[in-house]
Amino acid sequence: MPIVSTQQFLELDQIKEGLVVLKNKSLRGIMMVSSINFALKAEEEQNAIIIQFQSFLNSLDFSLQIFIQNRRLNITGYLDKLKEVEARQTNDLLRMQTTEYRKFIESLVASGSIMNKSFYVVVPFQSAVVAGAGTLTGAKSGAQKTAAKNTAAPENFDEQFNRLKSQLWQRMEFTALGLRRCGLQCVPLNSQELIELFWSLYHPVESENGYYPQIPPELIQ
Repeated sequence: MPIVSTQQFLELDQIKEGLVVLKNKSLRGIMMVSSINFALKAEEEQNAIIIQFQSFLNSLDFSLQIFIQNRRLNITGYLDKLKEVEARQTNDLLRMQTTEYRKFIESLVASGSIMNKSFYVVVPFQSAVVAGAGTLTGAKSGAQKTAAKNTAAPENFDEQFNRLKSQLWQRMEFTALGLRRCGLQCVPLNSQELIELFWSLYHPVESENGYYPQIPPELIQ
């Protein structure tokens, strides 16, 4: 049987200049979003946030994907420091209390009670694949496509990527502005952060233990 790589089943083609390029040549920008403790807000504040978020959703003319990642919090370093404090402690009572506290934290981690939530919003920019060319094209009318075909040579991948990248960044800025009005802050992920995010999705155990592979500089565009 022929050897089949897992990558053949993934839609991801490459990560370029802080953006995700899919195999159909459409683009995705990913932003990490802060959180707010909605339950602790007063009723008036809650209603204001809901109304503002509803207004933001109604203002969109493109789709968004909200992604929440739950991971067990890695506090190995914190536990190691507790062990050092425990070993240096000269007072027997304080050493016993430190030991009990460390064991309590270890039991919480083992039960999976301490979780870390990360929130992301994925902003798409759809594109069409030129038949047999493998290049990017933006949305055009039939007349525009005919005129472009007769008057201009097809753009290569880099030219079309740069053009579509600027349009995607406009969408991302519009999204970040709308979420800021809801009290949320957004930070776009760069290429290295995107690589680490996708790696953690397919290697959850290693990432929870704090292990990330060394990424060669030539792979970070």
